[in-house]
Amino acid sequence: QVAKVLAAAIKKEQFDLVMTGCMSGDDSNMSVGVALAEELGVPHAAMVKNVEILDGKVRVKRELEGGLSEVVEMFLPAVITIQTGINVPRYAPIRGIREAQKKELNVLKLEDLGLAEEEVNEAGSGVELLKLYVPVVASSAEMIEGTPEEKAEIIAVKMVKGGLL
Repeated sequence: QVAKVLAAAIKKEQFDLVMTGCMSGDDSNMSVGVALAEELGVPHAAMVKNVEILDGKVRVKRELEGGLSEVVEMFLPAVITIQTGINVPRYAPIRGIREAQKKELNVLKLEDLGLAEEEVNEAGSGVELLKLYVPVVASSAEMIEGTPEEKAEIIAVKMVKGGLL
């Protein structure tokens, strides 16, 4: 429902390009950027590693599975989800920080966005979190003694028993 709230706020402004991170730190769902594009009715690209603004378009290089990359162009307005490391952050000068602290922050409420709480709370999402936990990891280590040949034989037997050979 984050995308619904963001879309309602963004629709109040003129925009060409909305950039989000690929995934959040809480559940790494990778859904907000794509859902945001859907809510806004604009094209999107995910896992972006490079961005080039053209005349009325954006050209992006995307990271695909298996180490592959692809280059795509989309008409603006659009939404892209950015990969970590796309930019080297720079430090703001003290003067800039002080000026930013003086700027007024426009806080919007759900009613300002034309949204009801039922639309954006857990019930409105259609998703119920059943359990969030750290899984129990069963692991053990065994030190194998002997000559290199004896160790190799013991490892080979264990691999056969484990179905690895």
